[in-house]
Amino acid sequence: MLPIIAIVGRPNVGKSTLFNRLIGQRLSIVDDTPGVTRDRIYSKCEWAGREFMLVDTGGIEPKTDDRILLQMRRQAQVAIDSASVIIFVTDLRCGVTANDYDVAQMLQKCGKPIVLCVNKCDRVGATDPDFYEFYNLGLGDPVELSSVHGYGTGDLLDRVVSELPPADETAEDDDTIKVAVIGKPNVGKSSLINAVSGEERAIVTDIAGTTRDSTDTLVENEHGRFTFIDTAGIRRKSKVYENIEHYSVLRSYMAVDRADVAVIVIDATQGFTEQDSKVAGYAHEQGKACVVAVNKWDAVEKDSDTMKEFTEKLKKELGFMDYVPSVFISAKTGQRLPKLFELIKLAFENNSVRISTGRLNEILSYATERVQPPSDKGKRLKIYYMTQASSKPPTFVTFVNSADLFHFSYKRYLENRIREVFGGLEGTPVRFIVRERDSTDTK
Repeated sequence: MLPIIAIVGRPNVGKSTLFNRLIGQRLSIVDDTPGVTRDRIYSKCEWAGREFMLVDTGGIEPKTDDRILLQMRRQAQVAIDSASVIIFVTDLRCGVTANDYDVAQMLQKCGKPIVLCVNKCDRVGATDPDFYEFYNLGLGDPVELSSVHGYGTGDLLDRVVSELPPADETAEDDDTIKVAVIGKPNVGKSSLINAVSGEERAIVTDIAGTTRDSTDTLVENEHGRFTFIDTAGIRRKSKVYENIEHYSVLRSYMAVDRADVAVIVIDATQGFTEQDSKVAGYAHEQGKACVVAVNKWDAVEKDSDTMKEFTEKLKKELGFMDYVPSVFISAKTGQRLPKLFELIKLAFENNSVRISTGRLNEILSYATERVQPPSDKGKRLKIYYMTQASSKPPTFVTFVNSADLFHFSYKRYLENRIREVFGGLEGTPVRFIVRERDSTDTK
């Protein structure tokens, strides 16, 4: 297990800018609005031969009645409790504030090594006299830092690495299935993450759009190892008013890009919507394994046919993804969560499947005998052979005499035959690449 380094401080001191500088990419949202970073953001970082997990946190407001700010403080506390070293970020321009003193007292009680850094020391040359004020926090020698320009980051990381515990000899396992939890705002994605992990990892409120960043949660159980990526809700573009939310939508799509399986969460009390279709469509376009989780099923008034009717309606509205299995769950009560894990694992395995060329051409031969390939103006489609080019998703190359004759309907027919033989290949899209070659080519 990699050691955890938590970056903490009051709002708007430059924690996310520092986080992005240290990891070398724009992963955390950066904006001039206080309170932009809400949940914990994780990323690997390496310095002086040591690897560690860097955690960006929301700003700590020690004295507040605001619901979201209170939960941000709780999230920061979770990161502090699990950290090996804490980077406490302050702001030279503001000087030492009352909140800085409160945060310092909070950190001193945790008993963890603390590296105090004074950010926004952007002037080159002699140290600003205001810098020495930060010794009053009682946390030892501060580090001068400009996260925007990168000044002082090497000194900061040297200090951090010197405080790390001895390196763990055991290698980190990388056999986890990465699962992106996606969907509209307020469908219960964060509640689902908390339910599967057994701890409060993501902020949960009834305010739509609470989650703005993507967060990773490792879950290990009898089904295997899973990394759940909670994402900001994906709204209709016309509803994305805030610049911050624009970044959140992009990050949700990025989460799908790096995931193995996308769990598309739908609110059972609202039913399937056009926006759900767009969210699912992006995962489909990226070739990801998918599972539909119909959440809040405990809140639906039901009779003996309710689930059947909802399933049929779902299949009709999600017709372009009829391979996707669905499960009716309640993140609140834990209803059918074991079944969700089973479907995630099944979808992942099907997305990774490899089929031999010999087996594929047996299926092709049977399929073409059963239903003749289409023809046009006396010219009939000939499919010479088929081979699998790649997996994730399963992608098959077909060599034909005329790509124009290989109509969508016949591709769909062949796809259905392949699915039929291999148990439906539930949860994964199937791709076809068509290659023309002359019938005289002996290859």
